[in-house]
Amino acid sequence: MTDEVTISADEVNRLYEKLKREAEAGGYHLNPDAEFARELARGLLTNEKRYGYQSCPCRLSAGEKQADMDIICPCDYRDADVSEYDSCYCGLYVSDAVAKGRKNAGAIPERRPPAEKRKRRKARAVKSGLSSLSHPVWRCSVCGYLCARESPPDVCPICKAKKERFERFI
Repeated sequence: MTDEVTISADEVNRLYEKLKREAEAGGYHLNPDAEFARELARGLLTNEKRYGYQSCPCRLSAGEKQADMDIICPCDYRDADVSEYDSCYCGLYVSDAVAKGRKNAGAIPERRPPAEKRKRRKARAVKSGLSSLSHPVWRCSVCGYLCARESPPDVCPICKAKKERFERFI
């Protein structure tokens, strides 16, 4: 039995163009190697058809959305990787210098902690909440944007991550 998923070139091109528009609108850059970026878009679409969400095509998904929230594209590690290594782990997002051809992106070490460590970190964040605030504070797990309101925004105003990428911070 194969786990093969069929993705059309039109689907890939639509996602690539959408990612490119959203990246540029948010001050980010896609890899200037458009064919490489399209292959990553194909991987995102494959994972979406397999699991129901676009997890990073360069990481092993658990197949459970809650367990994979940190690697749904754009992943929680993108900004730190681009800042430190000029590219995210899979190479879809790159720094301005790479996008303009002034620099080449190199290898990026895996920043994602093991599953058990991720669970402990989330438990600590929930436990340290403050009860005196009138509204909960929500944190975008991708870029760190914070907002105090009854529920998180539908889309992060900074990085355009969807509502599900917010976690209760306090």
